Amino acid sequence: MKIILTHEVTGLGAAGDVVDVKDGYARNYLIPRKFAIRWTKGGEKDVEQIRRARKIHEIQTIEQANQVKAQLEGVKVRLAVRSGDAGRLFGSVTPADIASAIKASGGPEVDKRRIELTSPIKTLGAHETSVRLHPEVAAKVNIEVVAA
Repeated sequence: MKIILTHEVTGLGAAGDVVDVKDGYARNYLIPRKFAIRWTKGGEKDVEQIRRARKIHEIQTIEQANQVKAQLEGVKVRLAVRSGDAGRLFGSVTPADIASAIKASGGPEVDKRRIELTSPIKTLGAHETSVRLHPEVAAKVNIEVVAA
C-alpha cells in the first residue's frame, strides 16, 4: 500500500515522504495513529504542504543540530513522578513527560516524537535516552527520575 507519512517514523521515513508498506501495517498502525494518510492523486498536493511545514520545524543544518545537542547534553533533567515503596512507578515515563522536563530544566524545546526510548522507564533512578535532532545527529540525555 502506498502512503504519505505525516510524521517521522523511525526506520521508515520523514514527514512528507511517500512510501510503500504492507497493508496491515498501514491500516492497523500508521493510519489510525495519524502517522500517515493514504496516497491518492489529490494527496500529492498535501505532500508539498507537509514538506514545507517540516522544513519550518526541523533543524536545517548539522551545525544547528550540534549546538542543540550541546545544550541538551549540558542540562540536568529531573523528573518527579509518583511511585510506590519499592521504587516502581505508577505507570511509566512518556516522551511527552521527558520533553516537558527538558523544557522545565532550562533546555531547548524538543518535539516528543524525536525522543527515542529503548524500553519504558518504570523505575526511579538515572536513565538515559536519545533525542534524534537530525538524521546524522542524536543527543544523549540523562534523566533522573525521583519520587514526587
